[in-house]
Amino acid sequence: MTVTSSTSSASNRAPASGPSSRGATGGASGRAPGQGPGKQPELSRADGSPVRVLVVDDESALADLLSLALRYEGWDIRAEGDGAGALRCARSWRPDAVVLDVMLPDMDGLTVLGRLRNELPDVPVLFLTAKDAVEDRIAGLTAGGDDYVTKPFSLEEVVARLRGLLRRAGAAAVRSESLLTVGDLVLDEDSHEVWRDGQDIHLTATEFELLRYLMRNPRRVLSKTQILDRVWSYDFGGQANVVELYISYLRRKIDVGRQPMIHTRRGAGYLIKPAG
Repeated sequence: MTVTSSTSSASNRAPASGPSSRGATGGASGRAPGQGPGKQPELSRADGSPVRVLVVDDESALADLLSLALRYEGWDIRAEGDGAGALRCARSWRPDAVVLDVMLPDMDGLTVLGRLRNELPDVPVLFLTAKDAVEDRIAGLTAGGDDYVTKPFSLEEVVARLRGLLRRAGAAAVRSESLLTVGDLVLDEDSHEVWRDGQDIHLTATEFELLRYLMRNPRRVLSKTQILDRVWSYDFGGQANVVELYISYLRRKIDVGRQPMIHTRRGAGYLIKPAG
């Protein structure tokens, strides 16, 4: 799908005209990006949640169309119509990538980029520029922009360029079969990584195995005997308090300063469930 936007040689930017003057035409496939059998694997943040993309363009119809296309990718999208709003959103929401129009009503995209780099120095930025504004493209890349597309642009091209930027920035293809999720706690069985609310949690090998067993059985009370058999694979005899010890280790790393997820059922065992 190609999105066109009227441009002015005097201002080198697309005026805020209606959708009919810009137009949007379907590509050869007749599908929005991300639809159909050729869809690429979804990308995710380190904690398994969808990547976040901030779209900044004062042409609301264009921003809405672009946001819709990016949501087809399974991404979390927010849109802002000016530089001040973009900076506020970036500061509070912490996007993984930004699509930024060079010309905005309150400040130009280069100024937004400079201030954005103070908050998020490594976030990838894809500039949207007017078709004939070669100086905009050079200035944007020189100022620290990572890539650009020109208006009129193809939605497929924007998606492809964002995918490339996100991969280089560290977003990974979702491996849903390897992820265990309970509330805001995510455990990756392949990489042996754990996150709570997006924050890395470093566990020892035994702590990881204990947490994995709990997360494979959410809301289920597991007895000390079951845990010993599954995690340690043999009978500790009189050393059953090792379970209490390692449960305390997990609580220090997972629950301290947060709503608790690991609970004790006296005389029965332990369980994990979403906080709240």
